[in-house]
Parts: sequence; structure tokens; C-alpha cells
Amino acid sequence: MLIAMAGLPGVGKSAIADAIGERLGLAVVSVDPIESAILQAGIDGDQPTGLAAYLVAETLADAVLQTGRGVIVDAVNAVAPAREQWVRLAARRDVAVRFIAVECSDPEVHRARLESRERDLAPLEEPTWHAVERSLDEWEDWAGESADVRRLTIDTLRPLEECVAEAVEFVRG
Repeated sequence: MLIAMAGLPGVGKSAIADAIGERLGLAVVSVDPIESAILQAGIDGDQPTGLAAYLVAETLADAVLQTGRGVIVDAVNAVAPAREQWVRLAARRDVAVRFIAVECSDPEVHRARLESRERDLAPLEEPTWHAVERSLDEWEDWAGESADVRRLTIDTLRPLEECVAEAVEFVRG
């Protein structure tokens, strides 16, 4: 199975992805550390490092799927082409794909989480709250995407354990 996370920076995607991975014994491939490594290698930040990171994540996820194991992809996946990338990969490997869209319905809580996180991903810069707010304009609705792809939306105002339990039940169901 391929599980693709989706959501704005700071909503709790990584915490949920890591907990699901631990609970179900699934590998987690996260785009942000990949992009950080690309930047550490000296690739100019003006280059499309985000796209490169998604392509590397796809290659890694594909390698995991080839071993017969499931994988979780931890990425923003804000636009339809990014989400379709995972649908196509699952189809190529003939595995189920599940999307877990993560949101935080309280903007003040979301902002506090974003501004307090420390991920040690230099030279990748943490997005500012202003940048996250601007990215809402770029977020593409799920309308028009494949109707047979299952998706769960989780609001992380609830305790992490409740969110993870709901996600695990969704994945297993």
C-alpha cells in the first residue's frame, strides 16, 4: 500500500506519518529532508529543488514498494499533479493508494505549531506563517481527482493518538 500525506506545513503531517509508520511497520519517505539534502549538496536554492525532492521521494517510495512493503510519503501535496504522481506510482506497482489530508482548523494553533517547530533541516528554511497563508491561494481542491482514490481528512486539533488511531483504521479498512 502507498499512503500519501497532504497538508500545509506545520499541521502535523510528519507526526501522524511517523506514528502510522511505526504502528504498521511501514517505511516513511519525507520530502523535506530530501530537499534539505539537495540544498546541502550545493544545488542553488533558485533551482526547482521542491520538484526534485518529490521525484527523489517517488524513486525511494518505488524502491520500497518493489520489496513488497508499504510506504508512507510525507509531503505537502498541494496540487493535483503532485497527488496524481502517487496515484500513478501505485498503479504502476499495482498497490492501493490512500490519501490522508491533514489540517488544523484553528489558525492560531496552526501558527503556534509552525513557529515553534525545530526540525534541523538546514539549509532548508522553515516557512513563515505569512508564506503558509499565501500558499492557501495555491492549494488546489480535490475536486476532479480520481473518484476511486480513498481519502481521509484529519483535523489535528484533536490529540495525536486519536488522529493516528483514525488514520490506522482508515488504512486498514
